[in-house]
Amino acid sequence: MSNALASAWERTLRRRGADTAVVHAWDGASFTFDELDRRARSWLASHATQALPLAGRAVVFSTPNGIGWFEVFLGLLRAGAVMVPLDPGEPPAAQERIAASVRAAFRWDGSHLLPLDGSRRLRGRACLVKLTSGSTGEPRPLVFTAEQLIADGRQVTATMGIGVNDLNHALIPLGHSYGLGNLTLPLITRGIPLVCGSSPLPSAVAEEIHRWRPTVFPSVPAVWRALAAAGVEPALLKSLRLAVSAGAPLPPEVARDFLARFGLPLCNFYGSSETGGIAFDRGGGATLVGGVGRPLRSVQVTALRGRRIRVCSPAVFTAGNRRRTGGQGCWSPGDLATLDARGGLRLAGRRGAIVKVAGRRVSVAEVELSLRRLAGVREACVQVSPGPEAILGAAVATERPVAELRAELALNTAPWKIPKKWAVVPGLPLNARGKVDARSVAARLFG
Repeated sequence: MSNALASAWERTLRRRGADTAVVHAWDGASFTFDELDRRARSWLASHATQALPLAGRAVVFSTPNGIGWFEVFLGLLRAGAVMVPLDPGEPPAAQERIAASVRAAFRWDGSHLLPLDGSRRLRGRACLVKLTSGSTGEPRPLVFTAEQLIADGRQVTATMGIGVNDLNHALIPLGHSYGLGNLTLPLITRGIPLVCGSSPLPSAVAEEIHRWRPTVFPSVPAVWRALAAAGVEPALLKSLRLAVSAGAPLPPEVARDFLARFGLPLCNFYGSSETGGIAFDRGGGATLVGGVGRPLRSVQVTALRGRRIRVCSPAVFTAGNRRRTGGQGCWSPGDLATLDARGGLRLAGRRGAIVKVAGRRVSVAEVELSLRRLAGVREACVQVSPGPEAILGAAVATERPVAELRAELALNTAPWKIPKKWAVVPGLPLNARGKVDARSVAARLFG
């Protein structure tokens, strides 16, 4: 092992080797840091040979949260490979397509390292490849160094005040950008343990939190909404001191409902695959009124024209990214946002999705925002029909009838910005990362 992340893992082993690192909530199995390392070494010895050189080569794997995930991840880290973690349950055909797009040398199929054609050795100090969300198109690979990954984990834990006396509840995928910054990197570099949850169902979440008593729970809005609405006994969550929401916009009413029921504020956390964590609402006050907090420690956020922002920090990727300052990367995320005088950040939809409807330009993000502002609307996703003539369609999570929504929207919205196709649903479909599955929504509206 030669990179900075591997060295950080060695230091964690020296400090925390005999302490519990990972617990399976579903069967009670627990593993110390030393056991994680021994299992990773055993995995590597069983699957890496002289005929399968891993150093500097990308390896794609799709493994559920748990000891098996860490065996692969830490084994690849020891071998000097470039990790490409995919969402759990990614179909084999999709794994192969992604592996080809990043020119990976191997794909782990759960039993074997499968050699792939057309691979290349990655240059520079590549350590891990993140993939942007594939919900609206083919995922884009982002190459990160060990130093950038470590910076993200450090910025998250320092700002959120998470330390070795905490226990993370791991329900989000460990290899997703959110999971890496909040779960995986804190464990590897700081020795912060975690318990892997078995299910996002409210009853399972509550029972496992009650049994294992985690103190920190990073999750997604869909889970927080379900917990607030399910009638879960507040005493079951009393071990939590910090509840973090990210991965998708959190409606303020969900935060208010959760606080009223459990007496625990939900704290918005905002980031992107390109930048890692950006902002955090440590006290939860901004979350109650739609804000996402202030920039993380060592993260600089600058307001640009047109409600765009620029993020600079040691965690921003630099491979193929020419935007840099002071030796660190800079990136302008795809979200529109405003920055107040005290540094508070508030999101205002997405930029870039502009379509022409009846010859007029329409911002999809603007229509979604207008829908979310309607009374009784929990969430909304606007899609555009395929084909030469663009038709707006909207899937809306609400109990209100379409006629009411359309009439109320028309009070403040131009006619060409009002969706023609509608689907009223109890909740929007989500992908493994907790984000709206735009492809499923489009199929529902136009299929």
